[in-house]
Amino acid sequence: MKVIIDTNALMIPVQFNVDIFEELRRLGYDTPLVPEAVVNELNLLIKNLRGKDRTAAKVARSMADRCEIIPGDGHADDIILEMAIIFNASVLTNDIGLRKRLMEKDVTVICLRQRNRLEIVP
Repeated sequence: MKVIIDTNALMIPVQFNVDIFEELRRLGYDTPLVPEAVVNELNLLIKNLRGKDRTAAKVARSMADRCEIIPGDGHADDIILEMAIIFNASVLTNDIGLRKRLMEKDVTVICLRQRNRLEIVP
């Protein structure tokens, strides 16, 4: 199954020490997708952040390379919503606003629970 990974979700491994790829496999997802807009967002974060947040962004950027990069320019949240519908994919995000928009469109959402595992939002 396909899952689109948001910018903040790619930073989970550094921020919460959770292996998102292992957790996604546990949930049955085997095709991680990352929109180009997310990669661009990560590149901006690397340029603008300092300290631990910059390190998290750098690790997230390298993790994005382990995923299939899908073309799509514009605001990352809009691209994620659009791509989730087109690819019939779930979305891994911790962004509450994006989660709400996705759920309104009946897109399956996965998020971090109890800071130690991923879970499908009911």
